[in-house]
Amino acid sequence: MMNIFKINPLRKRQFVGLVLGLIIGGTIFFILTLDVSEKYVSIGPMNTGHNDISCITCHADARGNLVQQVQSNISHAFGFRKNGVDFGTKDVTVDNCLNCHDRPNDRHPTYRFSEPRFSDAIKVIDATTCITCHKEHHGERVSVPSMDYCMNCHQELDVEDDPLDISHVSLIKAKQWTTCIQCHDFHGNHKYEVATKLKDTFAKITIQKYFQGGYDPYGTDKKYTGLLESEWLEKLSEK
Repeated sequence: MMNIFKINPLRKRQFVGLVLGLIIGGTIFFILTLDVSEKYVSIGPMNTGHNDISCITCHADARGNLVQQVQSNISHAFGFRKNGVDFGTKDVTVDNCLNCHDRPNDRHPTYRFSEPRFSDAIKVIDATTCITCHKEHHGERVSVPSMDYCMNCHQELDVEDDPLDISHVSLIKAKQWTTCIQCHDFHGNHKYEVATKLKDTFAKITIQKYFQGGYDPYGTDKKYTGLLESEWLEKLSEK
């Protein structure tokens, strides 16, 4: 058989380049899949409290192998398949969060916001999912841009036997919506004495630093704590 490389040396260089590219690409892909490479693959720092958990805790492998996933998504792109599929890993959903943070005492459980009465509120802030306020890989605790989100649901709030020196009704009329989180933790999971005088509430700057990952002004005494990764893996194995 005639050697095509003797006729056209350019073909030989192209072949060698292709083989080297496949080898280098395959090696890089393999290295990036190792546990020790997690910090290089991550799109950003873990949020407060998540520093010691691994990627697999939230990013489970998608169904099928990579070739099947590529084929399915190409078919979807060309209209031969109704829906695409997860590529590489499954999308993170509220269920991933609840695996560790499901609390029976939650003041604002995500499922409640699926009720029709909150349909207008979730158009502004989608409280049906945790990642609206707790976007991962931002290196902070709360990523919602402002502290006045209570205004979306509590416009008609009227507290019976109001213990606050300036009534909730007055604060609402004055649109002092940041005062809510200056008194109350959103999920109601902290054990602490709520202030009865506005001057004793937490300062805005303190809450902002808390959102950014600073110390917890509500205290460290909690009714329920999130699962450790080892506890989560044990729970998962029991399913």
